[in-house]
Amino acid sequence: MVPRVAPPWYRQIDGHQWRAFLATFFGWLLDGFDFTIMTFILIDIQESFTVDAALAGALGTVTLLFRLVGGLGAGMMADRWGRKLPLMLSILWFSLFAFLSGFSTSYAMLFAFRALFGIGMGGEWAAGMPLALEHWPTRLRGLASGLLQGGWYWGYILSSLTFSYIYPVFAAMPDPFSDAAGSSLGWRVMFWTGVIPALLVLWIRTGVDESPVWLERQRHLKQTGQAALADRVSLMRLLQPDLLWVTIQSSLLLSAFMFSYYSISFWYPTFLREQGLDPLRYLVAFNGAAIVGIALWGRASEGAIGRRGAVTLAALSGVGLAPLFLTTSSTALLLVGALAMGATGGGIWGMAPAYLTERFPTAVRGVGPGLSYHVGAAVGSATPLVLGQLQDGGMTIAGAMTLSIVASGLVVAAVIWLGPETRGRHFTAVDEVQT
Repeated sequence: MVPRVAPPWYRQIDGHQWRAFLATFFGWLLDGFDFTIMTFILIDIQESFTVDAALAGALGTVTLLFRLVGGLGAGMMADRWGRKLPLMLSILWFSLFAFLSGFSTSYAMLFAFRALFGIGMGGEWAAGMPLALEHWPTRLRGLASGLLQGGWYWGYILSSLTFSYIYPVFAAMPDPFSDAAGSSLGWRVMFWTGVIPALLVLWIRTGVDESPVWLERQRHLKQTGQAALADRVSLMRLLQPDLLWVTIQSSLLLSAFMFSYYSISFWYPTFLREQGLDPLRYLVAFNGAAIVGIALWGRASEGAIGRRGAVTLAALSGVGLAPLFLTTSSTALLLVGALAMGATGGGIWGMAPAYLTERFPTAVRGVGPGLSYHVGAAVGSATPLVLGQLQDGGMTIAGAMTLSIVASGLVVAAVIWLGPETRGRHFTAVDEVQT
């Protein structure tokens, strides 16, 4: 008898599962596009509003800080009213304020718009990740996690292409909103392209099903006469003894994740521009390698090394490769460094969605990961500002980035072991806390 061969993994996913995945993937891709576009135009913003590097970096800081507001709000909505509604509202929100950022006539106005943008940015992840991962089978959740998080890097590539091919068209045009010397229309057009993600909402509204695990929980609560529990503020549940350490450890881990990522990425386009290099090829290399890396690390986390082992190996590899990424004078080696850092330092993110959603029960799978992820973003929000201050104090961009990459990568590798292994956890309507 000929043994039956299992179909490839992508044929094991049905249409409902794929649509939930794609809704989150494209939402996260366009979220990443709208945020990273700003990293290319920091020099332009400095010229338009006559601010130093620290204040330019503070735009990234305030955006990341306000992600916490969006993560908490959308997370609680996702647990109470389902995952779809807050996902759609978050996409509309960050699209609107990305667009309005391009009309800023002062640094203070731009600062406010980026803070408001951050709310929508935080909400997309908190609602989207449980929507997608609660649809997918347990055995493929690590792979889905890596592919989903890779959406951010696709967004970074898209913003790189936009800067390379659209920005130059408008860079020579006068800025109608500023009289500052050197200010051009180019950087404003970059922000205006951020309205595009709003179109995604129409498809999500009609083409994507609500999470089956969340719906199962609602049915269970009604059948057991506990429907009132669905209306309770789920945030309070995170402070109870059985979940308190889960919340603390997850928040610490994501703080280290965020500090590591923004150490690598936020000032990187500026570093390349100051070297007289076209950022496009290096950013495509970094983000392309990250897309592959996080998918492979996510897949690897389904095997014997688990989520914790995959995070540790990826983080320590990134620490070792930091000098190649930033301190060589060879353009060829800088390109190799971009590839290597993307696959490793960027690769740690392959496990993040799966690990966080597996740490929390269904009742708080919106607000729990949303809080942890965006507490991490709030802590990581200091990274652009800190690196800007180090530069103002005399340190090179490369030196500041290398120091931060090494420190944060070592913390990531340590903190992941303060929590349990989560690989293989099944999602049910009433599930247990994994301690």
